[in-house]
Amino acid sequence: MNAIAGARNKASVIIIGGGIQGCSTAYQLAKRGVDVLVLEKDRVARHASGVNAGGVRLLGRDIAEVPLSKVAMQRWQTLDDELDGDTGFRRRSLINIAADEADMQTLQKRQALMHGQGYFHETMIDRQELRERLPHVADYCVGGVVSETDGYAIPYKSVFAFRQAAARAGAVFAEGQQVQRLRRVGNNWLVETASGRYEAEYLVNCAGAWADQIAVMTGDNCPMTYSAPMLMITTRMPHFATPVVGAVSRPLSFKQFENGTVLIGGGAKGFADRAHNRTRLDYAKLAVGASNAVDFFPIMRTATVNRMWAGLEAYMPDNLPVISASVNSPNAFHAFGFSAHGFQLGPVIGEVLADLVTTGRSEFDLSAFRIDRFERKVL
Repeated sequence: MNAIAGARNKASVIIIGGGIQGCSTAYQLAKRGVDVLVLEKDRVARHASGVNAGGVRLLGRDIAEVPLSKVAMQRWQTLDDELDGDTGFRRRSLINIAADEADMQTLQKRQALMHGQGYFHETMIDRQELRERLPHVADYCVGGVVSETDGYAIPYKSVFAFRQAAARAGAVFAEGQQVQRLRRVGNNWLVETASGRYEAEYLVNCAGAWADQIAVMTGDNCPMTYSAPMLMITTRMPHFATPVVGAVSRPLSFKQFENGTVLIGGGAKGFADRAHNRTRLDYAKLAVGASNAVDFFPIMRTATVNRMWAGLEAYMPDNLPVISASVNSPNAFHAFGFSAHGFQLGPVIGEVLADLVTTGRSEFDLSAFRIDRFERKVL
């Protein structure tokens, strides 16, 4: 029987997880003519992909991620046209603020590293240019670094744009289908949920904060953890900041939307109850985030917080994602553990996974993202 009315039980590829990585992969596979089915345990965009800060950031990436992030950034510039949808993307630039000379020295070292690798998209700015770009920044700030192509998008709109484009190309989505068991049957994967069985030749694990559980079912293990990054948004304020803002050495993620509301993040983590799909806020940490925002932008003293929330996200010890073929099972692939900075990578991760499924290789060097990179031989 079909677990969801109209959903088929067999496909060439089953994707587990309906976040941005899963939906992007479904889109890329479907437009190549591959028969693809997405199984989502809750609803598409329910967790991290739909409730994150929406940062579309090339600035400050780990060197290993830069090639992927550069291609993803190119895709974002025209993604609405490609998907025939509204991602909410706005190119606004991103500035990381240097609060003092120590921060400027940190940026100079980073710039030398980037230039040595042939990357020139991060540009240092002095005190005067910082104030030209951010007139309301605190007087003590001495400069920063900017990436001009960066900006933000609306997370749930972006995920649904990928979903709708994938569906138009033939992908099928089955929601409310939590995977309970995986096993190999001949050359195929049999995927069992509470209400049905599904079968496919290939399996793609994009299960976010639950991805380690899926990985174990394929025979792969990794030291993934999960947490609940928190955000808060203000009521509308007079416009005072066009760029997206971060800070070099203090936790700050800050953007003002077109309607005047200000979104404040910075990576502070609440309490995660993965077993029950719940999060709980840590108000003391939120207070620190609010204080940082006021320190960098005194105008924020007049702000009123309208709403606060947290989402469940997967983290890896090195803060780099897993983008990898299974090392212990055939025809299984993983993309998870994006450690609160995977949203921008969505457009390119779909391409990478589609290439791995259909050709067995990628144009990118994925060695830094292998699922078994933490394994150590015991002598």
